[in-house]
Formats: sequence, C-alpha cells, structure tokens
Amino acid sequence: MTTTHSPWTGTVTVDDTALAVTDTGGPGRPVVYLNGCYADQSHWRRVTADLGGAGFRHITFDARARGKSQRSADYSFEACLRDIDAVLAARAVERPILVGWSYGAALAVNWAARNPGRAEGVVCVDGAMPHEWLDDAARVQIRKLFRRLSPLFPVARRLGMAARMSAAQHAEINIEVNELCAPAVLNPVLDSLALPVHYVLATGGNLGGEAQLMEKIRADLTPVTLRNPNIRIAAKAPSNHSKILRRDAPTIAHTIRTLAAAPHRAEAA
Repeated sequence: MTTTHSPWTGTVTVDDTALAVTDTGGPGRPVVYLNGCYADQSHWRRVTADLGGAGFRHITFDARARGKSQRSADYSFEACLRDIDAVLAARAVERPILVGWSYGAALAVNWAARNPGRAEGVVCVDGAMPHEWLDDAARVQIRKLFRRLSPLFPVARRLGMAARMSAAQHAEINIEVNELCAPAVLNPVLDSLALPVHYVLATGGNLGGEAQLMEKIRADLTPVTLRNPNIRIAAKAPSNHSKILRRDAPTIAHTIRTLAAAPHRAEAA
C-alpha cells in the first residue's frame, strides 16, 4: 500500500515510459497539477508555495519526454489521460482537485468527464476553451512555427518549455489539442461536467495566437457558463498565457482555495 503521509519523489511506470512524480504527502486535500503542452512540473512551484502545505497535498509530475520523465512511442492526448490514471493509482489519490494550465486544462476537463465522481473539482488556467480557428492553413503555420523554433529547443528544455521531441512531434501535439477544442468536440465535454469547474483566464496573446483572437476565444466561454452552472469564470488575470503561472500564482492559488472551501454535493457516479 502506498504511504501518502510522507513526501515522496520518484517515478511511476506507465506503458513504455516512466514519469517523474513529486508528492508532498500529508493529510491535506489532494491537488493534482497538469502541465502545459511542453512544460514541466517546476512551473507550479509558486502556486503550491502560495497554497502551502497545511491544508493541501500537492502532486505534480512531468508528462512523457518533458522534464525528468522518459521518452515514449506515444505522445497522444489519450496517452496523457492514461498518465493521470497511473499517477493517481500509484499515489493512492482519491477525489483530487485537478488544476490544469493550457494543455493541462484540456486534460483535466476530459479526465473529469470520463470519470464522474472521481474528482472534487477542476481549475482551468487559460485552457479548455472552445474555438474553431484551426483549419488546414493554421495546421501548416503551426508546423512551420515549430520547425523555425527547433534551434531554440535545447535552451527551452532547460527552462521547462520544450520536450525531448522533434519539431514535428511538438507540432502534432499542438494540432491535436486544438482539434479537441473544436466546439463540436469540447462543448459536449464541458456540458456534461457535474462538478465545480473554475476558470482563471489570462489576458492578451500567446505564442501562435494574437491577442485579439485569444480574447475572443476567452469571451466565447460565456455561453458555456450559461449552459452549465457548474462552470464559472473565477478570475481574469493581467498576465498573458505564458506568464500567468509565474506572475499570477496568488490568483490561481486563491481560486483553488475557494473551490476547496466551498461545500460541494457529491457528483453523481
């Protein structure tokens, strides 16, 4: 049986890879943090520091080929969902709050929708927003962008912002998650959620997304909140998509704290 009361750092084996995992342990509310597309677990340190260890148990991990985790033959979204299952099982985590940034937000809502009753709530940090800007021309531009950025990957990896993957693999991960955010795909996922989902939105643009486009995508969340009262926009942070974890960690921590403190009815299994 896994001991959950002591801090633990190690690896969790899943499929053909091993994931680097950190678990602060303790009896507090478990919070599982899901990273951006190519980021590693270090990006959450300001959020976890703000929340502290008295009331929370923090579980972070590096996805496949990110951070200290090993490479894999499968970098698909489905593989990343299996990674969440593996980490939860290995660390004996029950009813966590899932907190996801960008790509991690899409993972969080999809995992929660597929596993009703197994999460206490979800905090989405500037991700899991329905949009339909992706077309064939956008796919071409995404692939060109990552080919152009590939010389910077060695430096970006040291900063926790690139994976140990080829430019083509980086691009296909980005394309896949944007396809999964098409309204026809993501709206049914969001509409099905029967647990609290709080969004913290950034401001302005991001890499590959101009400010005007990103602000329109964020505004398009409003109909989602009107259809599903479990979903709310908790905060709009002044930082952009890339800097929100670093500059607005207190806002994110406050949102987690608020969700954790609210009385919740048990989700229907």
